[in-house]
Amino acid sequence: MANTSSAKKAARQTLRRTEVNRTRVTRIRTAIKKVEDAIKTGDKKVAAEALRDAQPIIARGAKTGTLHKNTASRKVSRLAQRIKKIGA
Repeated sequence: MANTSSAKKAARQTLRRTEVNRTRVTRIRTAIKKVEDAIKTGDKKVAAEALRDAQPIIARGAKTGTLHKNTASRKVSRLAQRIKKIGA
């Protein structure tokens, strides 16, 4: 356990940040799963709309540091590629 007051404060901040990041990651994963489910149905319009809803959530995760910028970009890109294949 932390002994100094600064270490105690750091421990409190870590708990708070962990909770915030956990909710952000959950929100991102849920958005991605919604897109993947829409892709599985085979309806391109619904999948594209789900991706349109998910993109700002993923971008927000990258902006806040929850996700790495390149990871967020890669996820959006791969989902877009999968949606593009539906029409083919």
